[in-house]
Amino acid sequence: MLTIIPIFIFLKSYKTYKQMKNLFLLLVFVAFTTISFAQKAPAPNEFSNPTIFVGSVVTDLAKSVDFYTNIIGMTKTSEFSVDGPKAKELGLTDGRPVDVTVLKLQDSPQANEWKLMSFGTKAGHKKPKYLHDDTGMQYITILVNHLNPIIERIEKNNIQILSGKPSDLGDGRFFILFQDPDGTFVELIGPK
Repeated sequence: MLTIIPIFIFLKSYKTYKQMKNLFLLLVFVAFTTISFAQKAPAPNEFSNPTIFVGSVVTDLAKSVDFYTNIIGMTKTSEFSVDGPKAKELGLTDGRPVDVTVLKLQDSPQANEWKLMSFGTKAGHKKPKYLHDDTGMQYITILVNHLNPIIERIEKNNIQILSGKPSDLGDGRFFILFQDPDGTFVELIGPK
């Protein structure tokens, strides 16, 4: 009988040990999961607008506006100027005034802005032939409802489609690549 009591105590303490071990493992799992989710949780929203406005300095403003409106199909939505002293204060120029033409894919407050400006000077680098020929912003991607009308305008204006024929991306989507007058690559993706 004396040997049964220690076994009973052992089994009871073993059961308690097993419960404590399971509780400990559960707590470790919960702590690890909480830490993992905390590391992946997005930062508080720091942005007042979910769009990105991009400025591009071009050689010939009229030629570029024509390209983006009449070839691509963007809409000219506004223009604005920054006088020389303000441009210098903002760090935009060395005191030269800036005239900006704003284009959008749609005239909507939610649409990204493509802001074109020119200082009447030639580019300080050669026109790239491939993406890897230069650093910085090299291309824009535009998703379209149909490629064929834009391809017709591109061909009518003798603009070279660098990718040749539309490349099949699957899921009914096709891709073409060409360049604006200053060499920025333009990707169009959509059904034919």
